Amino acid sequence: MIDFDEELKNFKPSMELSEAEDAIRDKDLTDMIDILKEITDSQSTVIRQSAEAAAAKNKR
Repeated sequence: MIDFDEELKNFKPSMELSEAEDAIRDKDLTDMIDILKEITDSQSTVIRQSAEAAAAKNKR
């Protein structure tokens, strides 16, 4: 039978895995929150520009 505690004591992660983890942590990855922020910011800009154009049109 496998002694999992003993196996865990002997476990040594490969250098490749450690290097990959560091590279992933150090990289600035775009996630869904960043994408949603960009979408809402661009939509806010469009709405603001439309409101300004409507206000300018009404002043005429």
